[in-house]
Amino acid sequence: MSQSTEKASETTPEKSEECSKTDEANLEDKWLIRDCSIYEDEYDECTSFKGRFHQYFIFGKTVDCNQWKKDYDNCCKWVKDQDVKAAEAVINSEKARRMERLRAHYRNDTWKKRDAPPEDWARPLPEWMVKRDENTYLAQKAKELREGKVEEADKGFCSIM
Repeated sequence: MSQSTEKASETTPEKSEECSKTDEANLEDKWLIRDCSIYEDEYDECTSFKGRFHQYFIFGKTVDCNQWKKDYDNCCKWVKDQDVKAAEAVINSEKARRMERLRAHYRNDTWKKRDAPPEDWARPLPEWMVKRDENTYLAQKAKELREGKVEEADKGFCSIM
């Protein structure tokens, strides 16, 4: 019996269904995984002298850069071997990073968040603003476009020899 038939006999329909369900679940958040080179660049920047100096200046201490390295390793596993656990680890890390970045936004109680834009958001501009902007280049070009007086400029090409 060849190796390919042995592997085929080892794979049962139950296992393939479980794998496809897991893959389908991850397809939803797969967009969170960045290109692996980005994780490597972030780790390199975090551990560089300039990065460490910046961290010390901003936070008063250096920060732990190991998460960038873990994300890079897991990203490589996902890309090379389609390792679902590695992809889940990167996705969870990205979600945690996003929540950390948006924490102040969600905790903000100074401004009331709107559900819809104001009713008069598309009202005409005040008269003083229309008068101020009537002779600008942009206003003249917009008027020409509305009237259909767009002139085709000579399409010249610049060539350097």
